[in-house]
Amino acid sequence: MRADSEDLSVTVENGIGLLELRRPPANYFDEQLIGLLVDAARDLDGSADCRVLVLASEGRHFCAGADFGTGGAFDGDRAAVARRLYRRAAPLFEIRTPIIAAVQGAAVGGGLGLACAADFRVADEHTRFVANFAMLGFHQGFGLSVTLPEIVGRQAAADMLLSGRPVRGQEAHRIGLADRLAEPGRQREQALAWARELASAAPLAVRSIRSTLRAGLARRVAEALEHELAEQARLWATADCAEGIAASLERRPPVFRGE
Repeated sequence: MRADSEDLSVTVENGIGLLELRRPPANYFDEQLIGLLVDAARDLDGSADCRVLVLASEGRHFCAGADFGTGGAFDGDRAAVARRLYRRAAPLFEIRTPIIAAVQGAAVGGGLGLACAADFRVADEHTRFVANFAMLGFHQGFGLSVTLPEIVGRQAAADMLLSGRPVRGQEAHRIGLADRLAEPGRQREQALAWARELASAAPLAVRSIRSTLRAGLARRVAEALEHELAEQARLWATADCAEGIAASLERRPPVFRGE
């Protein structure tokens, strides 16, 4: 089975559904792309032909999150745009099929949130995981308030979120953010091989075990999304946020004044 669109490719073969974002090089997302991804995952979630999902991206980077540049998805009323996006994204955490993310290049901001929505992440030593929200002047989103501490622990999550520093492949593997390290450039290959392992297990048992392990996750993420959005809306109105976004776009260090 194959179903392609301009922004998302969907392939199912031997029990594995491959969902590929197609907005290279950075694979910025918006409500439309997240909606396509969620709808495809839901369709495959109900199919007996799909036992494991692999989330991948075309191009240099896994996903750079939302585009805050001129003409990007967050032009205009950011809070309204974010609310629609989060409502479309929330059902991703209700998918019953295991998800493995093949993370190349960088997973930044909301892109990190997307990677953390998966059960597992395959990276290489050059992969960068970046929770850069504090360096942009606003609160984290995409459910990272729940998912990141659960994956790496509270202290490591606090370090990533408060500093905004990039965590590269070896460190990511050490703290559990990257479950497996592939040879450079072979993340997708290893993710697909891992998916074949999982697909060989009893599918009803796999879903049952996963449901137990992730019990309450979708509800907690949905609650976190509301809080994250409220904090983002408050901080988007600050001078520090304007400075953080401008500095990022201009590729210079930000100068924050606490305003």
